[in-house]
Amino acid sequence: MAAHDPYAALRIPNFRRLILGYGLITVAREAQIVVIGWQIYELTKDPLSLGMIGLAEALPFIAVALYAGHIADRASRRAITLAGTFGLLLSAIALLVFTLWPSIFEHGGVWPVYAVIFLSGIARSFTRPALTALSAEVVERELYPSAVAWRASTWQFAAILGPALGGLLYGFAGPATTYGIVVVLMTIALVTLAVIKHESRALPPSDLSIGESVGTGIRFILGQQVVLAAMTLDLFSVLFGGATALLPIFARILKAGPQGLGMLRAAPAVGSLLMGIYLAHRPPMKRAGIVLLCAVAFFGLTIIGFALSTSFWLSLALLTLNGAADDISVVIRSTMIQTMTPESMLGRVSSVNQIFIGSSNEIGAFESGVTAKLMGTVPSVLFGGFMTLVVVSMTAVWAKQLRRMKSIGGEPVHAA
Repeated sequence: MAAHDPYAALRIPNFRRLILGYGLITVAREAQIVVIGWQIYELTKDPLSLGMIGLAEALPFIAVALYAGHIADRASRRAITLAGTFGLLLSAIALLVFTLWPSIFEHGGVWPVYAVIFLSGIARSFTRPALTALSAEVVERELYPSAVAWRASTWQFAAILGPALGGLLYGFAGPATTYGIVVVLMTIALVTLAVIKHESRALPPSDLSIGESVGTGIRFILGQQVVLAAMTLDLFSVLFGGATALLPIFARILKAGPQGLGMLRAAPAVGSLLMGIYLAHRPPMKRAGIVLLCAVAFFGLTIIGFALSTSFWLSLALLTLNGAADDISVVIRSTMIQTMTPESMLGRVSSVNQIFIGSSNEIGAFESGVTAKLMGTVPSVLFGGFMTLVVVSMTAVWAKQLRRMKSIGGEPVHAA
């Protein structure tokens, strides 16, 4: 048996370009989120306004995602990734313009910002399934677990750097400078992705309509209980257990300021990065189903601890552990999808996954804002942590195949 080589995927030039571009997009987007959250709460002093940020991005994301997955399976995934990234760049430019002309806020309130977030949600809905499918095209199938771990680690490193950069720049240089740097990073990301020397393999013509094509992807997931259970578990745990949208409020409770907000937002990514590097260096995981259930349960416990904490450093540590647990879930679920899905269906299956997972962060942000408005900030986060534990328990009872799963992946199911 050949020795496990954790760096095999990184030796592929196209994969390196892809994760570099992906990382730059993430740094820019995470820095942007910190500034948007702080700006909007400064203007409104309303926790519900923070939840509306997530809703403004989730609604178009959900509406377009299935169609975007269909397109990702019928057209060049590289071209779609470039077009979506260009859309994100235009959104960053718009936010910079709004900040340079504050009279826009005087006349329109925060609604122009919500409108830009809405449009960026459309761009993101096309980018994510195409980029996920493209990352599977540029590496060999036997390298999928390693490639997923490195892609997740890249995201986590970028998610550490982005909030920290956004918080520090906002605190010391102001929002306009921060948005300007976001625009520069998005531009570099677009150029990096453009130099990927790869074109998707030509697909055979299909007589399926868009509705039939999307339905095929949905039926495939419904027929894979292990994948469906993993998606459901992540959907509801993030929906209930996410406290990220309320971090501007916790930063004030903990007297941390915008710099502290950047640290709090980055903390989960620190834990995820460390866990991702560890997973990338180890052989494929055994007893992956039980590990997944335990990881999500621990995720819920850290959220409960964070809600009860009155110490900035303890809160920071709990969010770091929260990110480590979340990374285990991400790697297991992503590897399942890439190894169990036919390549011709990766775009559609990834788009369904993004509705489950990508939109759950934004819908979770809206849920956090609403429950914080009704119950108070700390009780709402406590409620979310306990509900996460309930979701884990129900999934463990329902998904017997997930509990019994010994290792990740396997040969893909043949598509019709």
